[in-house]
Amino acid sequence: MPIEIEAPEQLGYDSIECNLTESSYTDFRFKDLKLNLNELVIAYIDHRGHPELRQLLAQETGGAISANQVLLTSGAAQALFIISTTLLEPGDDMIVIRPNYATNLETPRAIGAQLKIVDLTFENNWKIDPAEIEKQITSKTKFVSVTVPHNPTGTIMSVDDLKALVQITAKHGCRLLVDETYREMNFNGALPYAATFGSHVISVASFSKTFGLPGIRVGWLMTRDEQLFEQFFAAKEQIQICGSALDEEIAYQFYRKRGHFISLIFNNLQRRFATLKDWMESQEFLEWVEPTGGCVAFPRIRADVLKNIDLEKFYKTLNREYSTHVGPGHWFEQPKHFMRIGYGWPTDEALSKGLRNIESAIRGQL
Repeated sequence: MPIEIEAPEQLGYDSIECNLTESSYTDFRFKDLKLNLNELVIAYIDHRGHPELRQLLAQETGGAISANQVLLTSGAAQALFIISTTLLEPGDDMIVIRPNYATNLETPRAIGAQLKIVDLTFENNWKIDPAEIEKQITSKTKFVSVTVPHNPTGTIMSVDDLKALVQITAKHGCRLLVDETYREMNFNGALPYAATFGSHVISVASFSKTFGLPGIRVGWLMTRDEQLFEQFFAAKEQIQICGSALDEEIAYQFYRKRGHFISLIFNNLQRRFATLKDWMESQEFLEWVEPTGGCVAFPRIRADVLKNIDLEKFYKTLNREYSTHVGPGHWFEQPKHFMRIGYGWPTDEALSKGLRNIESAIRGQL
């Protein structure tokens, strides 16, 4: 997949001066977490995942979800893989919104499922419309997949629209998967976990994006459907038996202090978003739908500018001459004049310089 081949991890972080490709908050250094792991026994652990961590996650639902309805996974990516391979057979239908991250598209395709894609549009503010999704549902539809807040656009469904989609999927007898990896990055306050709205709804999230801990590979899924949970649990055991004792203990100790860390994260995120917003409002080459959550934006080169731009040359110039990288639109099955800009990961200085470099790479062709 292009998003994997061209990822900064594969190119080497030290080869990129201004990395605006990342879709997460800045990675924490272990010393900054101030954790004590001296008494940790490096052994097989609870196959469902760290019990105290699952309890903390369940508490976030106000009692609607129990700890035994939370399954820890190796990142959200494994959760999504488990869900697709459990629910889908060749020939089944699945509905997914686009633009979307490749995992939500490629795994169902590899299984042989038929993807019914509901395309979001810039002109409609990247809105996820429950009525448009309902038009695609048939008796063969196993589940509908949405991401809230949305990657790569940073837009968010309203609670009313999310509840409407819950009702629509329940009426048609199919599951609803809500990827909530950016849940705490809602600028107007986190929405309730979608799994609390119905037993047919599955929530997925992780420590990778909002919390800046992608290296510990800890995510989770939630469902109130006990039979379905057991299927997911069995799939996890076949893949890895249990998670890493070290990773899950780090996640647990971090999450106990989440109030402190979330305050730090949001202070930095709001400052960097203000930098991005000021730049977007002052320059003339790009346009966007302003994000309302997450740590990414998905602007595009304006039509009147695009006619004078060689996009392949633009990206080569941006990468090679300016050592600046963004996520080009084709990572998300969108035209290449769109680009995902991650503003939560780079330093303030690298973000400001990277934004100037984008403008310079465009200006150089005009």
